[in-house]
Amino acid sequence: MPRKPLRLATCLAASLALLAPALITAEPAHAAAKRIRLGSSADVSRGSWSGPAYTMNGSGAVVPATMSKAIDAIRGGTGTLDVVVLAGSAPTAGSATPECDAVMPLAGVNSCTTWTLTSRSDGNNSAANTDIRNAEFVYFAGGDQCDYADWKGTSLQSSVKSVVAKGGGSGGGSAGHHINSAVVYDACRGSVTSDEALYDPYDPAITFTTGMFSWPNYGNTINDSHFVSRNRMGRTMAFVARAIEDGLTTGGAAWGVGVDDGGSLFIDRNGRATVAGADTFVVLGDHRPERADPDRYLSYSNYKIWRLRPGQTYDFKNRPTCGYYLRSIVNGVPDRDLYSGTPVTNCG
Repeated sequence: MPRKPLRLATCLAASLALLAPALITAEPAHAAAKRIRLGSSADVSRGSWSGPAYTMNGSGAVVPATMSKAIDAIRGGTGTLDVVVLAGSAPTAGSATPECDAVMPLAGVNSCTTWTLTSRSDGNNSAANTDIRNAEFVYFAGGDQCDYADWKGTSLQSSVKSVVAKGGGSGGGSAGHHINSAVVYDACRGSVTSDEALYDPYDPAITFTTGMFSWPNYGNTINDSHFVSRNRMGRTMAFVARAIEDGLTTGGAAWGVGVDDGGSLFIDRNGRATVAGADTFVVLGDHRPERADPDRYLSYSNYKIWRLRPGQTYDFKNRPTCGYYLRSIVNGVPDRDLYSGTPVTNCG
């Protein structure tokens, strides 16, 4: 993501101002960080929490079914907690706090605070970081995951980690879903379609951020959103192949996690995920691609794919070795029926 011009030293700036005023470029302005709090003005004070717990949503909106599960898991079924919503931009229409509007009616919520942070420097905003550290759940709103990846290395990154470490939780929808995986497709050079990614797995628009968050039991994952509605299986396959080929994951394997619009995963402290709302797909690549090179069609044999319907579960701590169907990519052309198949049951 392009960075803002660096400020020149004061004396050099003064000299240039005298010699060539047109050369001096002001730093672009950005909106001030904005805070809106709903509910109690005082944070909950409590010695321990029962998480961590997570929600991973295919579209930006909060899914009450999984959010309620996360809240209950974190508070152990008693008391209340505080939620912070992080957004890289304000909504273009309707309520200024759509996520908190959905969170506040849920049982066990003391407050919900929306922070709109529009620059990398906002990741070091002291008031925002205080609210995050005092919260028990952080929800990343939909938008542009490149904005969120830009906060890597700021205080915000450490603050969100501290919430999970104390037994709280994290989650998000759409862009907020992307940022919660171990390998983040950050879209900092634009979005990519499945056809483009299979044609060239090194398309310039395929860029990754690593080292942002790596939640317990959720390692080696690459999240994708709006999965079926925008036909993103192919690009997730390319992401998985790239992650393995480039050594972005460990053990020579990577798991794509694609959640469709309206769908959501609740993941408990033991890594057990439960699907709600719409189907989720887990796409495992467990070997190097046959071919993954710049400007060449991708070839990759035998992705293992789990299609999970609402109510079904997937164990990210003890990852399944059966129940998948197989699909391949040959010279950039995927097998038919990428989104359905007969599960393999004899996996011995």
